[in-house]
Amino acid sequence: MNAPRSSKGKTLSPIAGAEFSRDSEILTAKLFRRTIALERKRSERSRKPFMLLLLDMGGRLPSENSGKTLARVLPALSLSTRETDIIGWYAQDLVVGVVFTEIGPEDGNSLAGIIITRVTETLRSNLTLEQFNQLNISFHVFPEDWNHDNDQRPSNPTLYPDLSQREDDRKLLRAMKRMMDILGSVLALVLFSPVFLLSALAIKATSKGSVFFRQPRIGQHGKSFVFLKFRSMYVNNDAGVHKQYVQQLIAGKANKQPMNGNDQGVYKLTKDSRITRVGAFLRKTSMDELPQFLNVLKGEMSLVGPRPPIPYEVEAYDIWHRRRLLEAKPGITGLWQVCGRSRVNFDDMVRLDLQYARTWSLWMDIKILLRTPGAVLLGAGAH
Repeated sequence: MNAPRSSKGKTLSPIAGAEFSRDSEILTAKLFRRTIALERKRSERSRKPFMLLLLDMGGRLPSENSGKTLARVLPALSLSTRETDIIGWYAQDLVVGVVFTEIGPEDGNSLAGIIITRVTETLRSNLTLEQFNQLNISFHVFPEDWNHDNDQRPSNPTLYPDLSQREDDRKLLRAMKRMMDILGSVLALVLFSPVFLLSALAIKATSKGSVFFRQPRIGQHGKSFVFLKFRSMYVNNDAGVHKQYVQQLIAGKANKQPMNGNDQGVYKLTKDSRITRVGAFLRKTSMDELPQFLNVLKGEMSLVGPRPPIPYEVEAYDIWHRRRLLEAKPGITGLWQVCGRSRVNFDDMVRLDLQYARTWSLWMDIKILLRTPGAVLLGAGAH
């Protein structure tokens, strides 16, 4: 079955036999949102941005006038789009969307400006002044620029309708996960309180500085928060060595570091002069991670999820790496920790995080939590 065509004869969807809305010219909301997700992945590979145009008519016009406006909007959009652009319902019968594909990495901003001007002028010339003024027009470019200098999330939720839908579908399960996080973190803080006290005394007795190490980390949707650990390094140390190694790791250029005579090695700095003797023990036993139960209690982290990165790590990310921050809340332990930890390269770690996000269930969290003590005791990949 051939895909429906617009009045000027262009194919509005590259998917033959797809489900279309009652207007027979634009994709249904379900299929259009899936198209946006596919375009994000295509953009990640090609490094060519795309732009999403939204025309919101929801509730602003009586239904009769809305139908008349839509009858004028669709031909106007048809005149302003290319063969490769895709038109569909972003919100069924309320918001019309257009995906302008591959607007170019070098001249993306200038081309986006040209498209915005062309669409706006075409709509203005094809609609009455009243109809045009009733439309709410917005433009969104992917990939968006991530700025961590403020408290607002840098990711644009409009570009991720599929993830928002998935979160809505899992609302009850996510509430249960949050309850498990609260109960688990409270129980852990009570059970490990003697370890907290002994660790604090050992840190204060052997080196100068605070017991806790506070560091900005990047959480879900790219929003930053203050990450807590027991301090395992000397104060006023230089983070340049770690930053350089992490950048090489993310770029796939880092070599494995030897660990305890193990020929396999780990993707982690193992000979770090910044680490104290007590700190080395805390890291080896993962006891330095215990204060993160406070982050879980505050809702900034979960018991299970991807590890939260440092801002300079995210700056080195490829676009597709960001998905590990968009699809799940960061956690103390996760699939990476129990399956590979520092023994796998960075890309494989991201794939494990994405696998967790796609296949997540409460039972999976329980299984990972049950496997975590064994991974900690064996110390595989820890340093």
